Amino acid sequence: MSLNFRRLILSFVFLSVLPVYAVAMTTETAILAGGCFWCLEADYEKLDGVVEVVSGYAGGNVKNPTYEQVSAGNSGHLEVVLITFDTSKLSYTQVLNYFWHHIDPTRDDGQFCDRGPQYRPAIFYRNEEQHQQALASIQQTEKTKPFPAPLKVELIRAGSFYPAETYHQDYYKKNPYRYKFYRYSCGRDARVKTLWADSDHK
Repeated sequence: MSLNFRRLILSFVFLSVLPVYAVAMTTETAILAGGCFWCLEADYEKLDGVVEVVSGYAGGNVKNPTYEQVSAGNSGHLEVVLITFDTSKLSYTQVLNYFWHHIDPTRDDGQFCDRGPQYRPAIFYRNEEQHQQALASIQQTEKTKPFPAPLKVELIRAGSFYPAETYHQDYYKKNPYRYKFYRYSCGRDARVKTLWADSDHK
């Protein structure tokens, strides 16, 4: 075996055992309220670039609220989702654009068949950059929406986020038949389609 050939083999073996270093993913989080968190969680987990979606509660004045407290409207919280997304694939503005097309932004007394302030739509901004982007998104959507009713989505400074109980996480996967029946009976998709059918706001 020639010396050069031996060196080539040794170089190949050395390179093959070097550790492979993955490029670290840069992520950002968004907190959004759009009625039932089961539905918003299911919608966002279909969006390319989303890493994780957690159902939970935000905006209230009770620590560690329970679902019973929130759904009864006694804690001041809204049902929300905490969305973690890959910033190389999605921007915060794109996350908000997707949000508009999956809620009824004309109602602030609830969403679809769920009524009460705990189900009202809201954008919880986490810093001043998100605040400015959310304001721009609201202004752009107001200009381009295909319906005459004004937008009634609240803009709220984010405070504590409390994850919902385990049985609420990925509810649409754990209980697919109950979830589909609820979503259909609630008229969510039909209302969204009626609102945004003629929209070119993407």
